[in-house]
Amino acid sequence: MKLLTVNLGHPRAVEYATASSGTTGIFKEPVNGSVRVMDPGPPGRGASGLVGDAVCDLRRHGGNDQAVYAFAREDLDFWERELGRPLPNGTFGENLTTSGLDITGARIGERWRVGPDLLLEITSGRISCLTFQERMGEEGWVRRFTRRAETGAYLRVIAPGKIRAGDPIEIVYRPDHQVTVAMAFRAVTFERERLPDVLAAGDALHAEVLRRAREYVTALKEPHRSGT
Repeated sequence: MKLLTVNLGHPRAVEYATASSGTTGIFKEPVNGSVRVMDPGPPGRGASGLVGDAVCDLRRHGGNDQAVYAFAREDLDFWERELGRPLPNGTFGENLTTSGLDITGARIGERWRVGPDLLLEITSGRISCLTFQERMGEEGWVRRFTRRAETGAYLRVIAPGKIRAGDPIEIVYRPDHQVTVAMAFRAVTFERERLPDVLAAGDALHAEVLRRAREYVTALKEPHRSGT
């Protein structure tokens, strides 16, 4: 298991109606040399965890639960075959393109050591947006990507460090619950009845996913309460 490339984006002006600021950082490309990764801070104020990486819409992107975005080269290869065109590392806006990792089947709260120092923890899958669809230039891309449910993973920074292409990735902790990236993603998209199940991952969940799951469980209990 290893890190194929570290990918950074710079602000790019676009005409997408979905890019509220008129710029986007979704166009990411591999970089040479080492990149420092650290906790960027809370949502709304913190941007990317990778120094030098642009986040242009802090309302929807960045922050400690989305500090780093990882996507498997194996899943990019699938989409290359489906779309019939090359998809270089970074095409999906991922910071880390990995090899040999089953990101879809990884568990929420799973921890990865990347390189000598960086420690990351999985928080959720990536929910596609219309900016991603515009970047891909594929009609119906959001629905197609969502239904595939191989979304890559957002990670928070537990211990900062420097990384570079070629660094080994080691799974140093795997929780004993069964809440995978795919399961949590499906629960907040098209299988909402599974939201109570994802609570088994506890505080390791992305804060927004945790909020939705708790609200869903509360709503389920309310009819019972009113009838007693």
